[in-house]
Amino acid sequence: MDAAHDPRPDWATPTPDDAVIARKIRGRLPRRRFLASALGAAGGLLAGTYLARAQEGPVLTGPTLDPDAIRHLQPDVSVTPDGEVGLPTTGLGIRSPFVDIERDGLKDSTDAYASSWDTPLQDLEGIITPAYLHHVRSRAGNPIIDPSEHRLLVHGMVDREKVYTMDDLRRFPRVSHIYFLECSGNSDEGWRAEAEAVEPDDGVQAMHGQVSTSEWAGVPVRAILEDVGVQDGAEWALAEGADGLRMDRSIPVEKLLDDALLAMWQNGEPIRPEQGYPVRLLLPGWEGNPQIKWLRRLELGPEVFQTRFETRNYSEGRDDGQINYLTFPWEAKSLITFPSPGFTVEPGFIEITGLAWSGGGRIESVEVSTDGGDTWEEARLDDPVLPKAQTRFRYPWRWDGSETVIVSRTTDETGYTQPTRQTLVEGEVYADDGDYHYNGQQEWRLHPDGSVTNVLADLAPQSARQRPQRGAPRVSRDQTRGGAR
Repeated sequence: MDAAHDPRPDWATPTPDDAVIARKIRGRLPRRRFLASALGAAGGLLAGTYLARAQEGPVLTGPTLDPDAIRHLQPDVSVTPDGEVGLPTTGLGIRSPFVDIERDGLKDSTDAYASSWDTPLQDLEGIITPAYLHHVRSRAGNPIIDPSEHRLLVHGMVDREKVYTMDDLRRFPRVSHIYFLECSGNSDEGWRAEAEAVEPDDGVQAMHGQVSTSEWAGVPVRAILEDVGVQDGAEWALAEGADGLRMDRSIPVEKLLDDALLAMWQNGEPIRPEQGYPVRLLLPGWEGNPQIKWLRRLELGPEVFQTRFETRNYSEGRDDGQINYLTFPWEAKSLITFPSPGFTVEPGFIEITGLAWSGGGRIESVEVSTDGGDTWEEARLDDPVLPKAQTRFRYPWRWDGSETVIVSRTTDETGYTQPTRQTLVEGEVYADDGDYHYNGQQEWRLHPDGSVTNVLADLAPQSARQRPQRGAPRVSRDQTRGGAR
């Protein structure tokens, strides 16, 4: 590669010494992972002591060292006969070389900075998504913002317009909560399965990976609004981000005074640039798009601000001439994550497991069917069962090896039960077949050979099965309309 055109940052570009080191290291690098450089000998004793500059991706095994040199410094250290020791502990933890879990991305065909990266829910346990595997949707890349220079302006119909620094925000009392965050277009292939091909191996990540759950910490928006004083008649707020797109959406003041959060931490650490560092708006239970990242402005007013992202991109025309508009909350939803496409199972005991969540509050129950929905049995819910957070469910089952269809459905604390796809699709009359808020039941087909396929693949005619392979550039309906989830 021509060094003048190498897009990698300096610290990620190998030096000649790195190349020599790489040949000595016994290990492997999973796909799309990178390794930073290592440093050499110290005092002539440790000729192979290496320091890895790492994030989550590096997966080195240890180098080969001189056993006598090691024992000279630390007599009680255990060294294998061939001199191998583990990699030294560094400032950032690394994963085992045997763990290869990552997001899957669909990049816009014309702009590599506009992308969606989906969470591998099928490979995770519990309910918390590691920050580096959390779903991301960006339209103008991820700005790198110096928190000492970032400001949040709150103005409009308030008694005292104020500009807050990040230090100002940190002085307010903080809270932390576990919430899911889901793109409005997650699972949208379910609306159009008859017309746009769903592949048999389209599984959890491909179909439903635009949702994740994290522990979010920060300052309740209510505290900020009480500080500035909300005037009578202020019903809406315009939230604006500091990204290149200046993403903005109208938010009901009622929601901001309820459970909205100025999130500054995710899973214990400061939120990452792709999640809106140094501060983002979090609206528990609502679609992802109005949860503005890199938040720079809140303007209060009497009416909806009619931004293009809520009139052109996040509204849907109906056959009756009406428009589904400002449809924020997510209804109850669930899916089985194992077994699912990509896994192979054997007859005998199988623990069916999956996730359920709802913008309406807590999950009340989850039921599982192992005969295509003819009969249902209640699954066990793991603790904790939290409002507006994903809940892990489990169902013990003994498979006899015959072909069958497994599916889950959930009911939330409001009494709403997740519908079948047929019920959901027949009840909606979108002029363009729908794009957002699909929450139909997801069926997986188990075959006698142990493979698992997506039942939605049975709906599309063969002529519709012409689309790029997973990982190739693919323009979504949302991207063609200029939107940003």
